Amino acid sequence: MTTGKFDTTPIARELAAMARRRQALQAQQVPLPARTRIMTVVNQKGGVGKTTSAVNLAAALAQGGARVLVLDLDPQGNASTALGIDHHADVMSTYDVLIDGEPLASAIATSPQDDRLQVVPSTIHLAGADLELAGMERREHRLREALDRFLTETSVPPHYVFIDCPPSLGLLTINAFTAATEVLLPIQCEYYALEGVTQLLDTIDRIKAHLNPTLDLSTVLLTMFDGRTLLSRQVVDEVKAHFPTQTLEAIIPRSVRVSEAPGYGQTVIAYDPNSPGALSYREAAAEIARRGAA
Repeated sequence: MTTGKFDTTPIARELAAMARRRQALQAQQVPLPARTRIMTVVNQKGGVGKTTSAVNLAAALAQGGARVLVLDLDPQGNASTALGIDHHADVMSTYDVLIDGEPLASAIATSPQDDRLQVVPSTIHLAGADLELAGMERREHRLREALDRFLTETSVPPHYVFIDCPPSLGLLTINAFTAATEVLLPIQCEYYALEGVTQLLDTIDRIKAHLNPTLDLSTVLLTMFDGRTLLSRQVVDEVKAHFPTQTLEAIIPRSVRVSEAPGYGQTVIAYDPNSPGALSYREAAAEIARRGAA
């Protein structure tokens, strides 16, 4: 049988590459961590794929067999929306945990997308939480103490906790830093990609010095990559030069399907599991899992 000229078109090559990627993902065994990994997903710049990355990595790890808990600390509640969780004003939320001291377990909901994927949603009440926290004792430690109690008391702890932060460096984000052991930093492959990263790194250093010495910037994830542009490729090189050990090899492409999925109350993992964006997030999740098991 001879191959036709259409077998070597860009579309044919892309389809063949995606088929190989799917086969590779199906063949690999994703390791589970021996103890809970707590990852804060943060970038004070908006529009970099922070929430999108948090929910899709969580969903990909759950699909791979891990128990995953997502804590939504962003008052916009986009992570809750993408995971199919109600977050109207009357539901128990991260606000109740932080401000009223409610047990974390009482606010957990299970995502309809996967039984292994659980969420503590955000509500609009969280918008004023920075001001309310300012006058409280141990204001920087309230999330950590609630999470520590939950992990100590639960009989089946999660393998991963992802904390989705607001796009700022206020008390909500400081609580996330204090509760976590790892920072995951999404960086978009666009102009001024590293703008503001120095301030973020300074904040992490101060948190390590005064509040949480175990905190580590473990993972940098490149998002919104467009292989057709020289700029995207330059940004990849620049970020890898700044973060040679932290930057994942998996890169998230700019994708319509990734952008559409939250409108249907889903992650792209559930919405279109065979799309390039879903495959890329699955590859990134597998890489994070392997790094943690090393």
